[in-house]
Amino acid sequence: MFRTPQILIVGGGYAGFYAAWHLEKRLKRSEASVTILDPRPYMTYQPFLPEVVGGSIEARHVAVSLRRHLRRTTVLSGRATSIDHASKSVEARMNDGRDVSLSYDIIVVTAGAVTRTFPVPGIAETALGLKHVEEAVAIRDGLLTALDRAADLPKGPARSSALTVTFVGAGYAGVEGFGELLSLSQAAVKRYPEIEPHELHFHLVEASERVLPEVSAKTGAWVVRSLERRGARVHLRTTVTSAVGGEVVLSSGERFGSDLIVWTAGTAANPTIAKRSDLPVNARGLLIVRPDLRVGTDDHPVTDAWAMGPASTTGDAWGRDDAWAAGDNAAVPDLSRTASPPYVYTVPNAQHAVRQGKRLARNITRTLRGAAPRPYRHRSLGTVATLGLGTGVFEAGPVAIRGFLGWLIHRGYQVLAIPTWERKIRVAAGWITALFLGRDIVSLASVQRPRQEFVSGGRLEARPSSRTGDADAA
Repeated sequence: MFRTPQILIVGGGYAGFYAAWHLEKRLKRSEASVTILDPRPYMTYQPFLPEVVGGSIEARHVAVSLRRHLRRTTVLSGRATSIDHASKSVEARMNDGRDVSLSYDIIVVTAGAVTRTFPVPGIAETALGLKHVEEAVAIRDGLLTALDRAADLPKGPARSSALTVTFVGAGYAGVEGFGELLSLSQAAVKRYPEIEPHELHFHLVEASERVLPEVSAKTGAWVVRSLERRGARVHLRTTVTSAVGGEVVLSSGERFGSDLIVWTAGTAANPTIAKRSDLPVNARGLLIVRPDLRVGTDDHPVTDAWAMGPASTTGDAWGRDDAWAAGDNAAVPDLSRTASPPYVYTVPNAQHAVRQGKRLARNITRTLRGAAPRPYRHRSLGTVATLGLGTGVFEAGPVAIRGFLGWLIHRGYQVLAIPTWERKIRVAAGWITALFLGRDIVSLASVQRPRQEFVSGGRLEARPSSRTGDADAA
């Protein structure tokens, strides 16, 4: 008897969302049921996070609701804690704290990567990342709150620290977030007559000898010059050795106070995939996949022979390709650079993850219908980056466009790339509004403590006295 396959997608980022979205479009209800597991009920369009940092885009508009757009997919709010493919089960910790076991027939692993950290003293206690909407909002509010605080402080170390921002890591997230926050600060400080523009200090720290490794060295050098002309300091071939108490110490020996520290020094393998799964991974903890996105090697894909094919009246069993992966948690062969092993792998960016998600849906549909899957191939559309309002870069092969036109191309490409017309319209409307009404420089950092005013009733908290004997006198 033919049983409807259960497809479980682990991770609702680019690749997972697009796989589920396109499976809904391609499969009939009778062909398979789809479930997606992710701790967040939305897909974050990460290329727009720097513009959330800069206040150019409303935070909610870079989050694509899974439930609104995946109408035939079961959405589960939780995080996979282990994968046992031998028994076709995933252990998950749901957002309400329950531990559940999820069974499947076909698994699609698109859990993404995590922020790569190093054992630098003080970083875990002081720094923010830039992979999620919450972090982008916190960075923006942190800067605006620091400006409010600095305006009331006398000149000195505390004021200087409040007006100092440090980004660690000069990949796309670091450079774009840094450039957008620099742009926001220079616009906002005009509203603070108590603060001189030269009091703002922005530091971008990068361990390698260049920024933005995805673009040419010439374009990377132009980016550094552009940031430095705007008053920033770029520290190349430099690392952070300590950030205890907000005091940043560089490998060059330089040290300074910085109330806002953002860590964007790359990504690391998802620990659930790398350490708590029986699916094959490489030395970096990434899933080994074939060019067609099936988990396994060219010679040994992970398959399953449990199922009966659609033409099962004959009783013949057929092998089902039952483990697939894409996105940042997978080592996907880059066939644009080599057609045979040993492969070069695609870089972990949104452009690949979106396309891989679509290819996953096509290939799973093909195998369910008895056809062979096709390899993932891509043609690069070029690279784009924003460095703040009115400044950006676009590079495709030998063509490099920098400055205002590069920024326009960046905005045009990203608004076309974000999924659903609903989100495109919301983002574009926000840009148009900001063009005529200017930047909104209100900090809503207090939303992180929504009950504080209710609980305190507006009362001032008593300060512990520093005078000896006061406690006894009371």
